[in-house]
Amino acid sequence: MSVSPLTEQVRARCRDSGPLPLSQVMAEAVQAYYAGGRAFGADGDFTTAPEISQTYGELLGLWSVVVWQMMGCPSPVRWVEVGPGRGTLIRDALRAAAAVPAFLAAVDLHLVETSPALRDQQRQAVGEQPCQWHDTLATVPAGPMILLANEFLDALPIEQWVRSPLGWHARCVEWVESRQELAFTLAPALSAADEAALCDRWGEPFLSAPDGAIVELCPLGVEIAAALGQRLAEQGGAALLVDYGYAVSQSGDSLQALRHHRFHPVLADLGLVDLTAHVDFARLASAAVAQGAQALGPVTQGRFLAGLGIEARAKALMKRATPQQASDIASGVHRLINPAEMGTLFKVITLCHPALPSPPGFEALLQGRSAP
Repeated sequence: MSVSPLTEQVRARCRDSGPLPLSQVMAEAVQAYYAGGRAFGADGDFTTAPEISQTYGELLGLWSVVVWQMMGCPSPVRWVEVGPGRGTLIRDALRAAAAVPAFLAAVDLHLVETSPALRDQQRQAVGEQPCQWHDTLATVPAGPMILLANEFLDALPIEQWVRSPLGWHARCVEWVESRQELAFTLAPALSAADEAALCDRWGEPFLSAPDGAIVELCPLGVEIAAALGQRLAEQGGAALLVDYGYAVSQSGDSLQALRHHRFHPVLADLGLVDLTAHVDFARLASAAVAQGAQALGPVTQGRFLAGLGIEARAKALMKRATPQQASDIASGVHRLINPAEMGTLFKVITLCHPALPSPPGFEALLQGRSAP
């Protein structure tokens, strides 16, 4: 039976050293997967909102312009996209933002992307707009910032913890020789001291979980949210995070794999399939607020995009479109905002400087609050 190159590497390490932490395996699988640069679109494994409709990127571009104006029009302003994929979102955002030349004149564009293949596609997407690439957000220059992150957080590596009568166990990955495949297993139960430290750091739901419960954590996501919160509180700006996940922290296993737009066994073909998990927005917001930032949301993607006027923008495009193009525009917008499609599952949150007025799409959350 043939296995992917990464599966072969994981198998060898399991044979040498025993089971590996799930977070380590997921991190390596995601890195290998995106290095190929073939994930997105109809010919890939999944389709993101910017690929579904140009209105999505356009609205996020205009959202950025309005936020910049709310910030007092700083120049330069770091305009950052994290996980830009093929560059579709930033291409459409740049086109829409061109309606306000002063904004583009103030923009210092930065894309956070590790895949050389995807960076090549992004260079084509940004065209003549000056741009810098980074492996991590930490190297983006200091200064006021507007950050966009669409379906970035769901691919960050997670930990899974399982409660048994013996205590809490980390979920790991092992090689099962008899079946010639990778499988999940549990590490030995934590010591009393380590369990106390785990509960002290993360609190609920570790304190009250019943036997058999699975708790997912994304320490890297929390670390990123905390770093964003600190930067935004100290230097100004806003971050817009869009992904699928929970508005309120929940227990359970949400790890999944996609290949060719269909669900796939999670541990099969590592590095060749898309691995993701639901985002815990409440935990991210708490991490940012603890560092001095303001957190608004989450709101559903449908509500957010409707508030930005996606339907009016679609109607304007349809007036100049062929019948087939108009049908595609309508179906794309429906997919983005309809509760039965992406409208409810996907959530939107903004992290921002505490003195910033409520950005577009979040106004209702601050009704009655005096502007600073």
